Amino acid sequence: MRIIDKIKADGVHISFEVFPPKTDAGFESVLKATDGIAELTPSFISVTYGAGGGTSKNTVKIASHIKNDLKIPALAHLTCVSSTKEEVHKVIGQLQKEGIENILALRGDIPQDGQFPLPGQYSHACELIEDIKKMGDFCIGAACYPEGHVEMEHKKDDIRYLKEKVDCGVDFITTQMFFNNDIFYRIREQGIMIPVLPGIMPITTKKQLARSCALSGTAVPQRFRAIVDYFGDDPAAMKQAGIAYATDQIIDLIANGVRNIHVYSMNKPEVAAAIMQNLSEIVK
Repeated sequence: MRIIDKIKADGVHISFEVFPPKTDAGFESVLKATDGIAELTPSFISVTYGAGGGTSKNTVKIASHIKNDLKIPALAHLTCVSSTKEEVHKVIGQLQKEGIENILALRGDIPQDGQFPLPGQYSHACELIEDIKKMGDFCIGAACYPEGHVEMEHKKDDIRYLKEKVDCGVDFITTQMFFNNDIFYRIREQGIMIPVLPGIMPITTKKQLARSCALSGTAVPQRFRAIVDYFGDDPAAMKQAGIAYATDQIIDLIANGVRNIHVYSMNKPEVAAAIMQNLSEIVK
């Protein structure tokens, strides 16, 4: 099923993200986590891209398992970084063979010790989007940074690049994580006319917050900073508090008319299940 059709359907829809293992040795554990998340009957499950050819096959294998075995719509990520155009074309062909209809087209994070773009690579997500459209009838999503991309000096430039992705013909947009919903609501004022799915990441450890914010540049509101400072050294309490904070964000989004929410599960089905339990009378 094309995700844009799910997004436009009536009701509130919660989806989750999983990521493939860095090595083949971890494949079965990721598959088990994916199966646990699938039991929550999400609207779809996205699979991040194991770049460079080595683990990219696992993205395809997990997406195929989600779609063909678990019977849940799968959204496969594709990135420009760490893969050549030839490698990306090969993955697109594999996705077509497995019946995967949905692709999230991303530039990806540039490695700190690497050069980008190298010969034979895409430079921007728009180039990737255009090639995906040429290769098949896919439902295509793109990324959005509600606080501006960490590499962008001016917010208006980030909005301009986002509108370029929309003009390339993407069907929907999924945001990077954020901890202040007001930032997401401001995106709706920027003239973006396609669906924008907020991305919510439950922060369950102090270390996770530091690592995630360093990569994304996401601002931490004082309210959430106080929670992490108070509960961060108690793993069980921090996990519960992080789930509660993410749940509160989701409830606020729903109360303000948002009908599709994407949760970055970090391959933790117990966290995903706790959130859905908290929403049991809200999302039916």
